[in-house]
Amino acid sequence: MKYLSYRLQKNHDEAFVENVRVSEIAKSVGTPFYCYSKKSLVENFQNFVTAFESEKISDYKICYAIKANFNLHLVKILSGLGAGVDAVSAGEVFRAIKAEIKPEKIVFAGVGKTKSEMEFALKNGVEEFSVESIAEIFLLNEVAISLNKKAKFSLRVNPNVDAKTHDKISTGRKGDKFGVDIELAEEIYDKAAKLAGLEIYGIAMHIGSQINSLEPFEIAFKKLRDLCLKLRQNGHKISALDFGGGIGILYKNENTLLIESYVKLIKEITVDLNVKITIAPGRAMVGNVGILVTSTIFLKETSTKNFVIIDAAMNDLMRPGLYDSYHQVLPAIIKSGPKATYDLVGPVCESTDFLARDRELVDPKAGDLFILAGAGAYGSSMSNEYNCRPMIPEVLVDGDKFTIIRRRPTFEEMLHLEVI
Repeated sequence: MKYLSYRLQKNHDEAFVENVRVSEIAKSVGTPFYCYSKKSLVENFQNFVTAFESEKISDYKICYAIKANFNLHLVKILSGLGAGVDAVSAGEVFRAIKAEIKPEKIVFAGVGKTKSEMEFALKNGVEEFSVESIAEIFLLNEVAISLNKKAKFSLRVNPNVDAKTHDKISTGRKGDKFGVDIELAEEIYDKAAKLAGLEIYGIAMHIGSQINSLEPFEIAFKKLRDLCLKLRQNGHKISALDFGGGIGILYKNENTLLIESYVKLIKEITVDLNVKITIAPGRAMVGNVGILVTSTIFLKETSTKNFVIIDAAMNDLMRPGLYDSYHQVLPAIIKSGPKATYDLVGPVCESTDFLARDRELVDPKAGDLFILAGAGAYGSSMSNEYNCRPMIPEVLVDGDKFTIIRRRPTFEEMLHLEVI
């Protein structure tokens, strides 16, 4: 996280987000909590804009993949910068509109849209759908006709490209549930062209997440280009190409690709096609914007393992338990002295409840604050109330001030939808 730094305070180095001490936020809000840097979020979006402008691409749309982090305050900041949204449920469409994203800038994607979700999107002005099966095409046509509307769509194709990322976040191989076999696309477009409620708009793809090399993108994007040319030869008007997202961020020691190189590749693929370009970054927009701050409850030493038991748990940050993902662990206040190896585990009654394994820490004590870096994407958005644990607060830092942008609920509030 670019805006997480250490500064000398009273003879020790203390962690800051922008110009605010992490310990100050912890004292005010209580732990655990998520903390985001507004400056980092704005800069991440502007980096994409700058890359497009440098390549002299004017007809493009940056649709933030809202599933990465759907906090209304963060999405509203992106809306003010001109972002659209890639949404995969009616709830995400609703949130995007609440955050002042213009409906015409929303792409409604996702494998299993229901009839009611399609109706909700069309009634609320969503103009573009990314469809993932022939069955969905027929249902979307039916819904659009019933509402006396035309639904503009792009077919998401599966290019059978292995992005060489974690198996659970790969989406572009033939065995994955996403999209339709690219070899069947011509036949599907021919059928869709005969449906009165639909308007063919473009082609879409998304091959996975946390991709750190241009090579899989290049292979997949060339297949998208070839399909575009074939469909045009068949008489279909292809006005747009949606390249999805997937750009990885630095969690440990990965080789990350440059946004400039990614956009340059898109320019090379589309230079003579005269198409509107859509991308859908999620992790690359918010991943390095956020941290998770947690406090030590107890230490437990066994004959084989040392544990730091913290007040954050798998229900607050699912990625380590779900994907064996790595988040750098940093102290909020740096100590000097010998190091020992510990696992950081939470209080949830599951063996999966770990946030970090085998980390070298200096003399941890009860009450010590630890930071898990790179927690802005798929942290809060995947959290839950397992073990009846309240959802944790989210805080936004802007310069030398911080604001709670989601507060911790009371136990009573956690029950407000239930009936005895």
